[in-house]
Amino acid sequence: MSQYIYGYARVSTRQQDLARQLDLLEKYNCNEILTEKMTGTKSNRPELNRLKDKLRPGDIVVVESFSRLGRSTKDLIDLVNYFEEKNVKLISVKENFDATTPQGRLMMTVFQAFSQFERDLIVERTKEGLKSARARGRKGGRPKVGTKDITKAINLYNTREFSVKEIVEMTGISRATLYRYLNNDNN
Repeated sequence: MSQYIYGYARVSTRQQDLARQLDLLEKYNCNEILTEKMTGTKSNRPELNRLKDKLRPGDIVVVESFSRLGRSTKDLIDLVNYFEEKNVKLISVKENFDATTPQGRLMMTVFQAFSQFERDLIVERTKEGLKSARARGRKGGRPKVGTKDITKAINLYNTREFSVKEIVEMTGISRATLYRYLNNDNN
């Protein structure tokens, strides 16, 4: 099985220069280097997608740093897992990371723990925010739709003169709410 070495370099804006990353990747004797000039927050990065399509078991992907590869900790973990499943070795020069070594696997476990911790904190903050709002007399969710608006919407619907879109615009209730009440009336 022949080993093919891919380099991946990315900068966030068109004005930024890839030269520093490319110089670093050249030292790794990459057979091919894919480059991108777009923010890492974009989920659709064409060159990264192209790289993923090209990968074969035994290949190596070299990046200057994790920040060039993943949009978030979760995204990075997903990419590393993707490479592992494809039997592709990932090397990050700045972090001195090789996913195939015991140290690399330990680092991934720590990343996964931090990612889960991050998700748990978001859930906890959301719950605390809702509890705090309730304590001040505010409720979460959408405001209740008035019976008058629902009756008006159903009557308009029953005239068969207006489309659902027009009824929604005239009454201010959502399409889903209208259908829910129509279905309840038919049961």
